Amino acid sequence: MKSHRKIATITGSLFLIAMFSSLVGGGIIESIVSAPDFLKAVMDQSGSIWTGVMLELLNGIAVVGIAVALYSILKGYNETLAVGYLGIRILESISCIIPAMKPLALLTIAEKYVAAGSPGESYFQTIGSSLLAERAEIMGLLVPIFFSLSALLFYIFLFQTKALPRFISIWGFIGVASIMVLNIFRIEVPLGMILAAPIILNEIFLGFWLIIKGFNPEKLKRSQ
Repeated sequence: MKSHRKIATITGSLFLIAMFSSLVGGGIIESIVSAPDFLKAVMDQSGSIWTGVMLELLNGIAVVGIAVALYSILKGYNETLAVGYLGIRILESISCIIPAMKPLALLTIAEKYVAAGSPGESYFQTIGSSLLAERAEIMGLLVPIFFSLSALLFYIFLFQTKALPRFISIWGFIGVASIMVLNIFRIEVPLGMILAAPIILNEIFLGFWLIIKGFNPEKLKRSQ
C-alpha cells in the first residue's frame, strides 16, 4: 500500500509538472515567434527563448517519468498495456523534445540575421519560417497522436479497475476526444482552447487527486 501511495504521489507531481511546463514553455516561445519580425524578437528575447525551451524539455522528461512511475501498477493489471503505455509515452516524449530544440536553432539564425542588418525578405527569414513550420507540424500532429493514445490506455485502465473514481476516467475520455477533434480539424483559437480545456483541467485535477488521495489500493489489488 505504501508503494502504491508513493507511486501515486510521484505520478501526480509529474502530471502537474508536465502540464505546467508544456503550457508555460510553449506559451513563452509562441508569444515570441508570432511577432511580425520574429527573428529580431527571438534575438531580443533570447533569455525567454531559453526559458521556454528548458520548460518544454522538462515536459518531455516528465512525460516519460509518468510512464516509468506507473509501469509496475499497469503491469500488475495488464503487461501488454503497461509496455504499450511506456512505448507510446517515449514516442510522445521524443516528439516533444524535437520541436523544443527548434527555437535554439532559430537563435543562431536570428543572430546572423541581426548582424546582417535585419534585411527584409532574406533567406534567414525563409530558414526561420521553415523551422517554425516543422515545429508546428510535429506539435500539431505527432504530439497529439501519441498523447491521445497514451491517455486512452491510461483511462481505460482507470475505468476498468476503478483505481480512481469513474468520473475521472470518463472526463478523461471526453478530453481525449476533444483533443483529437481539435487536431484532426486544425481548429484555431478561441474554439481550439475550448476543446483543449477538458483534458487540461482533467490532468490538473488528476495530478492533485493522485497527490492528495492516491489510488484505491483495494481496487488495484483486485486487478492484479
